[in-house]
Amino acid sequence: MLVTDVQDERGQALTDALGPNAVYLHVDVSLEDDVEQAVRHANETFGRLDCMFNNAGIAGAVGPIEEVSVEAFDETIGVLLRGVFLGIKHAATVMKARGTGSIINTASVAGIRTGYGNHIYSAAKAGVIQLTRSTAMELGESGVRVNCICPGFIATPMIGRARGLSVEEADEKLDIVKESFKGAQPIRRTGLPEDIAKAVLWLASDDSGFVNGQALVVDGGVTGGRMWSDYQDAIDGLKRVLGQAG
Repeated sequence: MLVTDVQDERGQALTDALGPNAVYLHVDVSLEDDVEQAVRHANETFGRLDCMFNNAGIAGAVGPIEEVSVEAFDETIGVLLRGVFLGIKHAATVMKARGTGSIINTASVAGIRTGYGNHIYSAAKAGVIQLTRSTAMELGESGVRVNCICPGFIATPMIGRARGLSVEEADEKLDIVKESFKGAQPIRRTGLPEDIAKAVLWLASDDSGFVNGQALVVDGGVTGGRMWSDYQDAIDGLKRVLGQAG
C-alpha cells in the first residue's frame, strides 16, 4: 500500500502503523508531476496498481460568494477536482494495460444537495461525481471501474480547520464536533471515518465487481429529506395552532 499526503509526519505515522507492506510518499495532488510519480512508484514497488483512492481534501474557500477570492477558488478546485482528475488520469494508464482496477473518488453529499458545504467546495464535489460517472463509461470498457463515495456529516479535524482552527486545535475540538453531529441524521450517532473506509474497501474489492459509475452515499440518511420526528413536531404544532384558531 502506498500512502500519500502533504502532512508528512502524520502520513509517516499512519504508514508505520500499517506495517512493513505500507510505504509513504509526499504528494501534492494538485501537481501532476507528484501524482504521476506516485502512480509510478506504486506500480514499481508493488508490481501492480489494483486500487486508486483519490481522497485528498480541504475545506477550501469559505464565506459569501462575493468574498471568495480567485486564489481561494483556484486552490479549492485544484485539490478537490483537479486532484481527482489527475488521480484518475494516471491510474487509468496503468490499469487499462492490465485490464482491471478500481478507482474510488471522495465526493460529498454537498455535491448532490445544497446547504451542506461552502459554494466552491460543493461545486467541486458535484464535479467529482460527474467526472466519476463520465470516466466510468470510458474506463469500464477496459475493465476498470470508477466510483465515488459521498460522505455525510463525518467527524474529522477538517471541520475545525474549515472554521479557522489550527491542526492542533481542530484535533482538540474533535469530540465537540462528534457530539454536535449526533442528531444531524436519522441514524442518531456520529458519522466516523471508519464508516467511509468500510464503503471504500467494498468498492475496492471483487464483491463490488459489477458496480461502476456510482455515487455511493454514506450519510446515515441525512440527504433523505426531513426527519420524521421533525415532521411530527411540525404537525403537532399545526394542530395546536388550528385548535387555538378554532
